Parts: sequence; structure tokens; C-alpha cells
Amino acid sequence: MTYYQPQSPFSTGIRCRCPRCGEGALFDGFLTPKPACTACGLDYSFADAGDGPAVFVILIAGFIICAMALYVEVKYEPPFWLHAVIWGPTILVVCLGLLRPLKGVMIALQYVNKAQQGRLDSE
Repeated sequence: MTYYQPQSPFSTGIRCRCPRCGEGALFDGFLTPKPACTACGLDYSFADAGDGPAVFVILIAGFIICAMALYVEVKYEPPFWLHAVIWGPTILVVCLGLLRPLKGVMIALQYVNKAQQGRLDSE
């Protein structure tokens, strides 16, 4: 059995690397996890981030974009069409830029904490 040095779930998740070895790619495409790590063979079938990454993206991006839009409105008072031109593409870039790394962090945290489906104990 091969021993792997423990990896930080945040560094491997943000880099979208295997949570066990830190070498193999985590994703096959933009958001689809690979079946297994190409470097160490870790089976990624445990990975189910669900809606967690999307919720964090909504909260983080919403705070950043709203703060910037309010600052621009108060400082420069541009017309509404200019707000749409500025913030529409900015929202798209920020949300898509955060989604993949946050999904990687959620999957890495699942691996490190050995997260499983909730079960009811039968007595």
C-alpha cells in the first residue's frame, strides 16, 4: 500500500487536483469529476458536491458585484443601460471563475472529512 502525504483540501481544491495525492486532475471538462485519479487511482465516486458550490458562488459574487455596482452608482451616477453593460458580463466572469475552484474545494473537503450520505440508525 502506498502512503500519501496529507494534502490541504483548500490548495488541492483550488488547483482542481486530486485530494489524496495532489497530482491528478479532478475534473474531466469544466465541472464533471473524472471517474478516478490518473496519478494515484483514487475513485471519485464519493464526490457529490451538490448545490454547495453554487450557494457559495451566489453569496460571494453577490457581495462583490453589489458592492462594486453601488460604489459606481454613488461615485459616477451612470445611466442604467451602462450598469447592464458593465455588470452583466462581470457577473458571468466572476460566477464562472469561482464555480470550478469552489467545487474542487467541496470535493476535497468531502474526501478529507470522509463525508457520507446521512443514514438513520435502526434499533
